[in-house]
Amino acid sequence: MADPTLHPDEEIIEGGPFIEDNPSGAARALFLGILLLMAGNGLQGSLIGVRSEAEGFSVTVAGFVMAAYFAGFLFGSRVAETLIAQVGHIRVFAGLASMASAAVLIHALFIDPVTWGLMRFVTGLCMAGLYVTEESWLNDLATNKTRGRLLSMYMTVTMGGMTIGQFLLDAADPGGVRLFLLASVLVSASLIPVVLSASSNPPLVVPERMKLRELADLVPTGIICAFFNGATVGILIGLGAVYAVAVDVPESRLAVFLAAPLFGSMLLQWPIGYISDRVSRRGVMLVVAAVAATIAVALVAVPEGSWAAVGLMGLLGAVSFPIYSLTIAHTADWLPTTKLTAGSAVLVRVNGVGALVGPLVATVVIGGTSPVGYFWCMVAGNAAIIVYLAWRIVVGDAPEHPRQFVAFPARASAGALALMRGQRKRIDDDL
Repeated sequence: MADPTLHPDEEIIEGGPFIEDNPSGAARALFLGILLLMAGNGLQGSLIGVRSEAEGFSVTVAGFVMAAYFAGFLFGSRVAETLIAQVGHIRVFAGLASMASAAVLIHALFIDPVTWGLMRFVTGLCMAGLYVTEESWLNDLATNKTRGRLLSMYMTVTMGGMTIGQFLLDAADPGGVRLFLLASVLVSASLIPVVLSASSNPPLVVPERMKLRELADLVPTGIICAFFNGATVGILIGLGAVYAVAVDVPESRLAVFLAAPLFGSMLLQWPIGYISDRVSRRGVMLVVAAVAATIAVALVAVPEGSWAAVGLMGLLGAVSFPIYSLTIAHTADWLPTTKLTAGSAVLVRVNGVGALVGPLVATVVIGGTSPVGYFWCMVAGNAAIIVYLAWRIVVGDAPEHPRQFVAFPARASAGALALMRGQRKRIDDDL
């Protein structure tokens, strides 16, 4: 029997009732936890890049240390689903946050590239599990009418936390242990609002299985763009601190330089998505990738670490991050609703592989040339997207079938995919 207390549009598909007039109300505690978690994670990532150079690690070694995070993330997205099924979301969140906090401290205790690489792997594994947990929780709170707004808030909180983490680099001397302690405290503190939240333990939504070859046959553009955008964003974020230290960006400007792409990522997600809902999605992707490549070339020409470079880094983040959201939307245009979650899960893996491979290749290029190879590698990644999209448009595929755009971070999990699946179902019902 239907629950008379529920709004007719609050279908029990992925989760329970949500406050439609105040979509952030029931999620405040979780959003606070996410903000603290991402601030600690953002601070740790930049700190490791800065300290790697200060400890005498070569650019190549530092790049491998940073790339270990993405390797751990790939494994963690699978491990987390198994753990949640066994012990539940709350316990998994508590355990993984504690493990991630301990990993930060181990960096301060044992300063060598092997240990740091292993700890970055552990951190990536833990963060993947934490993303699964928090996004599944949001899915439980959402309804079909509030899902889009809730996801936009989640995107803003996530990137806002990362941005705060970059600015915290100025809170203490990167050569000491205080910033490691601060990052550990922030990650541990994220447990407090989440564990004490009055919200119920959310259910797990497991994506259907779909092979890479099947998705490549249906939507090859999604595979190509997800991989190369993962590579370019992985380079932009993963090696930003390595580049900044290599070119001696002033300490007074270092945090701003590293935070600029993350701040920029929050600016153009919705305007770009709005346009893509009304014109050719692939055309928008091509133009955005071309702008990203142009900005990366401009960064080679401006003085290293200047305020002009900071501004261009912000613009680069503003146009680089939406490409993955456009890729998700384009793939959804071509997949039936029953295949949407499985197809999106494949894109997550492909994007993660790109985020792992991109920094590894870039470190070799930078080590063999000069620090500006950091920008040229991003130019190459965006150029690959441009060339492929131009070819697909010229060969004249079948017309696109636009759906409503939903902004996604440059990484996702089962919970976020479930959010998108519910959004697609609502759109299909409206049509």
